[in-house]
Amino acid sequence: MAKNDNLHNAKEAKKDEFYTQLSDIENELKHYKEHFKDKVIFCNCDDPKYSNFHRYFRLNFEVLSLKSLITTHYNKDGDSYAEKLTREMVAKNKEYISPSLLDKDTIRERERNDFQKNPPQITLKQGGDFRSDECIKFLKQSDIVVTNPPFSLFREYVAQLVEYDKKFVIIGNQNAITYKEIFKLIKNNQIWLGSSLSYCAFKVPSDYEEKTTRFWIDDNGQKWRSMGNICWFTNLDIKKRHENLETIASYYKDSSKYPKYDNYDAINVDKTSEIPLDYEGVMGVPITFLDKHNPEQFDILALGIVGSIEFSCNKKMEILDKNGLPTGKFTFNAKGTLYRKFNPKTDEKPAFQDCETGELYSSIYARILIKNKNPKEKQ
Repeated sequence: MAKNDNLHNAKEAKKDEFYTQLSDIENELKHYKEHFKDKVIFCNCDDPKYSNFHRYFRLNFEVLSLKSLITTHYNKDGDSYAEKLTREMVAKNKEYISPSLLDKDTIRERERNDFQKNPPQITLKQGGDFRSDECIKFLKQSDIVVTNPPFSLFREYVAQLVEYDKKFVIIGNQNAITYKEIFKLIKNNQIWLGSSLSYCAFKVPSDYEEKTTRFWIDDNGQKWRSMGNICWFTNLDIKKRHENLETIASYYKDSSKYPKYDNYDAINVDKTSEIPLDYEGVMGVPITFLDKHNPEQFDILALGIVGSIEFSCNKKMEILDKNGLPTGKFTFNAKGTLYRKFNPKTDEKPAFQDCETGELYSSIYARILIKNKNPKEKQ
């Protein structure tokens, strides 16, 4: 990687330095407790002084029966450090997992991870970048990685976890589902969504650049940023993954609710709650469906975008603007997306117009193509 690329990526990673709230961490990780027993946990995008992932595992070290906890801090400007807490250290001295009562005001106001005693710091000469040789050495020692990685480096981060065959529970933007590298793993049942799917707020450093949207400063001067729909990605099995989706929707009672795409043999479903469980063919469903996906109930076939599926027609279309007006720009096959005929009753505006027939079409955002393994009988 070129030096300038490294510098750019370092800056992007610094922008992504969000501190996840302890309540959000607890709400998700309670579903994985049996997985953590006797394991080495690695938090490789976390400042031990401030990270609530680090704090969660320190406070619950004995409850979870951890073998050890490794946390690495990232510093783009030079040396950084890591901390390693082991079962043997905790057995000899409980102060490693006991919050400092003398510093309770500091904990309350700054949420620093002040404990009565901290593990010795291990100097990291390569700045604590998760891609560095030093951090990869820790990665090889670990069993499960748990953290909030830089969203701008999400593809590369997940690729590293897969390369080293690591178990993980990590936070990501829901749109990462549509990355071809990530979706391939989802389709192949190598990763899936965790228990929580929500709109989350994150604490950001004091030098974080202020934004015009989804950014605020609280009464204590703490900067906050929200990232829309956030989800957890994991390859650890959880109970939710084996729960069947239940809906009352039926294709055969009202097939007009499920128009077919013009360029792929599948019906369109706008909401997960409207998936007809009696339909035996292919369905295009929203990406939020993955929050309810049970691999024993449905097969994931493809992502409804160019490069993921083969489209069956190649109409020349004029692209329409945000008001549905002609732009004088043209495309074939609707720029590689699924599309269907425009319905003025349900669609806000058309996206394309057929150059030969003048028919209007709606473009459908990132649908996941699925098929029910055991559809119900037609009603």
